[in-house]
Amino acid sequence: MAITGTELNVAKEFLIKGELVAIPTETVYGLAGNALNEKAVLSIFEVKNRPAFDPLIIHTDSVEKVKEYVSDFPEKAQRLAEHFWPGPLTLLLPKKQIIPDLVTSGLDTVAVRIPKHPMLLDLLASLTFPLAAPSANPFGYISPTNAGHVNQQLGDKIPYILDGGECEVGIESTIIGFEGTDTIVYRLGGLAIEDIENVAGPVILMPHSSSDPKAPGMLKSHYAPRKPLYLQRKNDISGENSELTGYLLFDRYLEGVDRKYQRVLSPTGDMKEAAHHLFAYLRELDTLPVTTIQAEWVPMTGLGLAINDRLQRASATK
Repeated sequence: MAITGTELNVAKEFLIKGELVAIPTETVYGLAGNALNEKAVLSIFEVKNRPAFDPLIIHTDSVEKVKEYVSDFPEKAQRLAEHFWPGPLTLLLPKKQIIPDLVTSGLDTVAVRIPKHPMLLDLLASLTFPLAAPSANPFGYISPTNAGHVNQQLGDKIPYILDGGECEVGIESTIIGFEGTDTIVYRLGGLAIEDIENVAGPVILMPHSSSDPKAPGMLKSHYAPRKPLYLQRKNDISGENSELTGYLLFDRYLEGVDRKYQRVLSPTGDMKEAAHHLFAYLRELDTLPVTTIQAEWVPMTGLGLAINDRLQRASATK
């Protein structure tokens, strides 16, 4: 298993040597390597078993550094950055040649973000290169929200996990790009669409892709437990024939079903709490002695759009 600790210098030494380190963010844990080192980037794809056509996000700690890696920073992108960085926002911007094509899967745009996690910001500030960092899990599986999740899945493949505690947001960043005057949301995530539109005006939601995605996290089947997950409307989940079924529910428990087989995202109906619990509860249900998981749609408001996006892709046919 990997060493788990809080020593920034240890993480930094591994990264400088071209090795991979799991890092905490406010969204989910990332599998990080030097984004300017093609061997390190290739290792990310190999460790995750991630297809090379699925691009990566690079992370750094300041807008000044972001400008070192992008050739254009449109005014609308700058406004979004001013409002939401550091935070769960990724911007898709034209890249400079310093960013390897392997990072962007050959695209002429790069996904960039300034994460909101004090430990990670300190690490990024100490580095002379950005970190490429998709979620620290085998490709297609549930994203990790604590160091233990990472060690369970990738601990035998990486030397060090930087432990920053539980992730505050719990789902990945929102990815936004620009085409002409249009603002395009390529991936729903930790920012509510309403908040984005208050800053940037109306947005266009981009559908999922089965291959050659234009941004990270667009594949149709993703974030999935090992056991089949079936997504249903709230009133269609009754708890009948429940002996071999786990339940992921929004704001209430089912009557007549043992609570050990149920996980409630937020008893008060709070979307931020629901997002925070989503991946952890999916993992817990996946470890129970059940054969299937039933999940219900959450209300399509605020972060509910991103939660339902993850649930829909977790239930997609492989």
